[in-house]
Amino acid sequence: MALAEEFTGHRAHLVSVAYRLTGSVSDAEDAVQESWLRLTGLSEEKRAAIRDLKGWLTTVVGRICLDRLRSAAARRERYVGQWLPEPIVTPLSGGSAEDPLEVAVRDEGLRMAAMVVLDKLTPEQRVAFVLHDAFSVPFEEIAEILGASTDATRQHASRGRRVLKDAEPPPRASLAEQRQVLDRFLRALVAGDVQGMAEVLHPDVVLIGDSNGKARTARQVMVGADKLIRFFRGLVQMYKPEALTAGRPMLVNGDLGVYLPPTEVPGGRQLDAHLETMAVRDGRIVAVYDVANPDKLTRVPAAEPGTPPPT
Repeated sequence: MALAEEFTGHRAHLVSVAYRLTGSVSDAEDAVQESWLRLTGLSEEKRAAIRDLKGWLTTVVGRICLDRLRSAAARRERYVGQWLPEPIVTPLSGGSAEDPLEVAVRDEGLRMAAMVVLDKLTPEQRVAFVLHDAFSVPFEEIAEILGASTDATRQHASRGRRVLKDAEPPPRASLAEQRQVLDRFLRALVAGDVQGMAEVLHPDVVLIGDSNGKARTARQVMVGADKLIRFFRGLVQMYKPEALTAGRPMLVNGDLGVYLPPTEVPGGRQLDAHLETMAVRDGRIVAVYDVANPDKLTRVPAAEPGTPPPT
């Protein structure tokens, strides 16, 4: 019982480690569960020899996630279109303070913008960088996970660090600022106010859609305010404003997001389910992330009573 309680105390930390490494909620939860099974599978003598249980579990989770990352690389080759991390979706008002996912997303490093940048790294770079820079795991221990020398492991982390520095994901804006920016954009969109939309979108804004060919979204990365304005205006003409503004606000990786449920609109068109969130810098939208792959929307919580959509 004492061991289970101690493990539970580390669960939120382990979920954060595993999710930051894999970008998959299901893989993260599986890795954490596997670490528990490996712990309980040890003899009492070996468990007693563990001086730092949190560190031991972090290392085990890192090793499991490295295997997941390497196998995921092959799966990505068959993925249709762009790939986004599986979103962690939580109620806007907050949920259980004891839910490991609720605790994990408070970490700014788990916001969607940061996770997208991590996906640019190789499995070795990601494990070395995340474990060392985010969780202070010594390079000697990471080297054992990677099956590499300590010097090579340092190089992996250094290369990952350079990639992240070049990408420079924006810091998390406050929820109040995110809501204000989203409201301004939606009002301009519904009104057909091109100038109003341009004022909210950064000139180099990007839109990344993820559907794996199972729903309708942009298959290629869209870059530039002009392209996004034409794209969203086309959606309004196709689906009518009501279908795009009746979404439910919720938190996506700790940031403001909007869930659009599947909707049939006049003319027989079907609007697929979408979960959208954005990155904001200096009061303007610099990135829009549109998750439409139904396999990644199975954990969207029910609507909260009395919660109005953004207007």
